[in-house]
Amino acid sequence: MSKKEMTGWVKSIIIALGITFVVRTFLFSPYIVKGDSMKPTLHDEEKMFVNKLVDFSRGDIVIIRGPKENYVKRVIGFPGDKIEMKNDQLWINNRIFKEPYLSDNLKLAQQHGSRLTEDFGPIIVPKHHYFVMGDNRLYSRDSRNELGYINEDSIIGKSEFVFYPLTDIRVVK
Repeated sequence: MSKKEMTGWVKSIIIALGITFVVRTFLFSPYIVKGDSMKPTLHDEEKMFVNKLVDFSRGDIVIIRGPKENYVKRVIGFPGDKIEMKNDQLWINNRIFKEPYLSDNLKLAQQHGSRLTEDFGPIIVPKHHYFVMGDNRLYSRDSRNELGYINEDSIIGKSEFVFYPLTDIRVVK
């Protein structure tokens, strides 16, 4: 291999690494789901891409930077929202918010004679913070308990696409 060819290869590799760094740092990055707090929507050890550029909406799944580990949760409340849970019905700003992604877990809880989500509130989400919950409400560490309100700077991005295991590739809704 000539010196010119070697220089070309080195430049190509450096450019590829630079592009990879920029994409992972500012656009998309992979994330591994840890635990069962988002079952059945997401499963332990699934790998997904997180979009760091898009804004998120109520009900979107986001990745949250924690002090020791990252968390995956669903955005429920925005700054200034009044949140309340009564009889497994989520109330946001005095209106019922439908959560169709909970239907399987809700049926299981009812079969066992319990509620999926204990009553709480009303609470008001503080400025620059969000209220998040896992879909597996009986077993989720979230804003109701250990995590508390989530500072807006702690949200890494929105979950977009599960890419592993290959048999479960899908867009996250």
